[in-house]
Amino acid sequence: MLSVRLICVGKLGEKFWADAVKEYTKRLGAYCKLEIIELPEQRLPQTPSEGEIAQALEKEAALIESKLLPGASVIAMCVEGKPMSSEQLADYFGKLTVSGTSKICVLIGGSCGLSERVKKKAALRLSMSPMTFPHHLARVMVLEQIYRALNIAAGGKYHK
Repeated sequence: MLSVRLICVGKLGEKFWADAVKEYTKRLGAYCKLEIIELPEQRLPQTPSEGEIAQALEKEAALIESKLLPGASVIAMCVEGKPMSSEQLADYFGKLTVSGTSKICVLIGGSCGLSERVKKKAALRLSMSPMTFPHHLARVMVLEQIYRALNIAAGGKYHK
């Protein structure tokens, strides 16, 4: 069975985000072994300098790298990434599994995104939209799209 590790910088705050994550975690149980890892977001001043942001991203990068599964294909969620339809994501997952990949790590950064160092480790830089979303919502959206893609790959009708 496919193993998916979702590595997120930042904690979920409100109960409704946690409830949505719980629902998709339950749904994904039929398609993969899902693990969600929450890492602390580095604290920054109200108006951080570029240097302070870069330093925070590097600290977060070290934490992210320590949680990557050996041999996993890495997908970094970033605004400059490649946009894909749900069907294209399903095809991407299918190609990974056919090529022998059984582990996927999906990375969601905090409010300042992901460091370039971490993005370079990614086999795919994926964008949901050129819009900016709060990382809480992005987590739910990513889980929904993973669920949708795996459902499509299994021949399900969820995407219709």
